[in-house]
Amino acid sequence: MPLYLRQSLVELLKEYTDIFAWSYRDMPSLDTTIVEHRLRSSPSIVEKDEARGSLKNQRGGGKQWNAGFLVVAEYPQWVANIVPVPKKDGKVRMCIDYEDLNRASPKDNFPLSHIDMLVDNATQHAFYSFMDGFFGYNQIRMAPEDKEKTTFITTWGTFSYKVMPYGLKNAGATYQRAMVTLFHDIMHKEVEVYVDNMIAKSRTLDQHVNDLRKLFERLRKYKLRLNPAKCIFVVKIRKLLGFIVNEMGIEVDLDKTMPTLKTKTEVRGFLRRVNYISRFISQLTATYSSIFKLL
Repeated sequence: MPLYLRQSLVELLKEYTDIFAWSYRDMPSLDTTIVEHRLRSSPSIVEKDEARGSLKNQRGGGKQWNAGFLVVAEYPQWVANIVPVPKKDGKVRMCIDYEDLNRASPKDNFPLSHIDMLVDNATQHAFYSFMDGFFGYNQIRMAPEDKEKTTFITTWGTFSYKVMPYGLKNAGATYQRAMVTLFHDIMHKEVEVYVDNMIAKSRTLDQHVNDLRKLFERLRKYKLRLNPAKCIFVVKIRKLLGFIVNEMGIEVDLDKTMPTLKTKTEVRGFLRRVNYISRFISQLTATYSSIFKLL
């Protein structure tokens, strides 16, 4: 990268340090004119077991309380329990078991970006930057009238969320709707978006710095914060949703190479994976027929 462009990128990142969050306290919440999460379920008292989970599973709530994400709930009609959900990095995320609430909620059919179209649109660009939202769901406010429905029980009492928690049936649809509203005029042009993943793509370095500025300004205006630990700027090749994209096109991710299959269950799983990359396999039907004989 030419020195002057490297300096331009560094200056750009310094100028927009406020769009990065290092903790919950750095998240002001996405502008409510863009979106609020609403729960269309019918009010109903739900009986829950007395089990509250271990104290270890409840410790994450202290950080959320200190960040202003929670409020004490009195006489709630909906009450859920805490469940631990392991993360890829080995840590545990505190989630709420909203099974009853989700069952009573109609599905929001707002479409996610089609992966094939997104990957196709991202190819044949010389430079990419990949960005993730910082605890993206928690950056969206709950509609005031629906906060009480998110109530969960702990050893210290019942609390409900001011922000959209993980575990709600339609949280993904709400987040995607927010991203489409936020980036509607630059999606499939300078930017691609898949839930909380944002990709800036450009054909030249100068243009890439300009495209990043446009993206950063939009994030600043509507108060969406990025996770600096998951952002990668100005690369020429990168994995994207199971594929590798670069200026030449799309490649299969060789890290997905599987060991020899030994059971029918493994064969079925393999066939599902093959279907995902079927565009790269010629005469797939003929190949499939021999594999199906193993079932």
